[in-house]
Amino acid sequence: MIAVSDEVREAEAVVALETTLVAHGFPAGEGVAVGLEAERCVRDAGAVPATIGVLDGAVRVGLTAEELERFDASARKAGPRDLAACVVQRAVGATTVAGTLVVCRATGIRFMGTGGLGGVHRGFPHPPDVSADLQELARTEALVVSAGMKSFLDVPATAELLESAGVPVLGFQTDELPLFYSAHGGPPVPARVESAAEAAEVARAHWQLGGAGVLLARPPDESLDGVEPLIEEALVLAGRQNVTGQAVTPFVLTFLHEASGGRTLQANRELVAANAELAAKVAVAWNR
Repeated sequence: MIAVSDEVREAEAVVALETTLVAHGFPAGEGVAVGLEAERCVRDAGAVPATIGVLDGAVRVGLTAEELERFDASARKAGPRDLAACVVQRAVGATTVAGTLVVCRATGIRFMGTGGLGGVHRGFPHPPDVSADLQELARTEALVVSAGMKSFLDVPATAELLESAGVPVLGFQTDELPLFYSAHGGPPVPARVESAAEAAEVARAHWQLGGAGVLLARPPDESLDGVEPLIEEALVLAGRQNVTGQAVTPFVLTFLHEASGGRTLQANRELVAANAELAAKVAVAWNR
């Protein structure tokens, strides 16, 4: 059911990458380029990328460039609940953060890079929407590098839920939890680290103490102004059009990309690559 590429199987430092970003995070035709750039950043930092997705009746760990081309907007978003159905029904399944973490747990991969973590949606419990990312991070011995949480979520509530689940949230050279497009404005992080090596040591100690997931929050290099009003507008429009569940994220991202004149799109590209690179540096440091 799980097919691991020879390169990934033989590597010491491995970074998992999701495929939902490729299929649903960017305009048609652009996601593959972002995925390949993230892989390049991982390699340049000395690790091996393991891009994960479901193809031809198997969960594939370490996709080829040709296989990655098959992850377009028609692919199913594959969270933990969806993986088995995608395998049995031979669907193209683009793994979410949570779906990727399930595979990390099954294969022993300890590090992952992504854009933003899912969490508690604004207005909870109406809608009663909490991402499976949080539960899987709480149960998987893996460190995930992201630019904090997706900016259209209830970030303080998500941070509280991570605390309840015992997930360390480390700020990478920051005292604040990044808000995806912005480096500032989030709640304070419980711990700050200054280097990839320090993050690796915290993760090692956490796992030795019996802990599971670790979130390493890397702020974007440049903050975007004026995004919050666009987010609120996007969420109102999503409500009017009855966009719910897994469809909310691609809907909001598309709206933001168009309404910002492409500024959020470029920022998203850059932070995905930068997070993948940092995850690779942590993986290399941990394996030393």
